[in-house]
Amino acid sequence: MANPKRLEIINLLREGERSAAELRLKTGLLKANLSQHLSIMRLKGIIKTRKVGLTVYCRIANPKIVKACDLMREVLDESLQEQSQLLRGRRSRKWKP
Repeated sequence: MANPKRLEIINLLREGERSAAELRLKTGLLKANLSQHLSIMRLKGIIKTRKVGLTVYCRIANPKIVKACDLMREVLDESLQEQSQLLRGRRSRKWKP
């Protein structure tokens, strides 16, 4: 889940099932790289896949995964905002020897 490309894949799948070919085009990953990411995500239970002919379709295994990603994004955003406020506060105070 810490890999930016895997987060991008989750974000693309939040709206519903997509083919691996579509994911490859949207992420810009090479076929082999996408396959590795999807394999890891499938083994970890993040996504489920199904095959129709030669086409592989992917979807989020559990909607709570998307909720968890959204929650972590909110936590990180809040943390960044707090850090930004602290830095602005330090800059506005003049240093006195």
